[in-house]
Amino acid sequence: MSVPWSDTVRFIRQLSHDLRNHLNAIELQATYISELGSNEELKSESARLREIVSGLASTLQRLSRAVGDVEPYPIPYRVVDFMEDLRGKIGHDFPQESAEIGWETQHGDAMLNIDAQLLQEAFTEIFANAFRHHRGKGPLVVTAKIDKDRFLFALCEPKAGFNLPTENWGREPLRKISQNHYGLGLNRVRAILSAHGGEMHALYDSERSTLITRLILPVSGG
Repeated sequence: MSVPWSDTVRFIRQLSHDLRNHLNAIELQATYISELGSNEELKSESARLREIVSGLASTLQRLSRAVGDVEPYPIPYRVVDFMEDLRGKIGHDFPQESAEIGWETQHGDAMLNIDAQLLQEAFTEIFANAFRHHRGKGPLVVTAKIDKDRFLFALCEPKAGFNLPTENWGREPLRKISQNHYGLGLNRVRAILSAHGGEMHALYDSERSTLITRLILPVSGG
């Protein structure tokens, strides 16, 4: 049986919405219970319950967002500023791993027309995948440059024994699922790039045992 992706998305978003409603009710009920008595252990356990429920609701919200339509609100943004902001976010989100990234950037005063928040989400997902999935020994290397009217970004990550096909990289949602990860990250990255007139490509260099992920965006001026 083949189900259209649009129907799958609608199902995921509706299910996520319904479950979040129930979780919100549980969280409110836990708050009410904690206020009924003065027992500190009861209050502590109620607070823990609310924390668990809130975390699950956030997971469902992220899942719904991951399959949702991408609607960017672009503004002019200098490449140098975007890269500086990206390095700051990667350093914040991955404080230990970020020390093992080499940055090689040459982008001058080129301008992009982008939704910076969406693009940071996409670029950050690429780094998160690199840190999470069977990383090999050695540093990650980032290169960024302007080639004519394009901004070319590449993340090179060591991968020993990599054997996955890359022809449909980011075009096969839900294919690889694990705990708290649902095979939607790269599909979301591709959707964000596409909404900005950009592209995503991946290839594996077997001689260097390196997976290279390339993100390409149009340059609006400089």
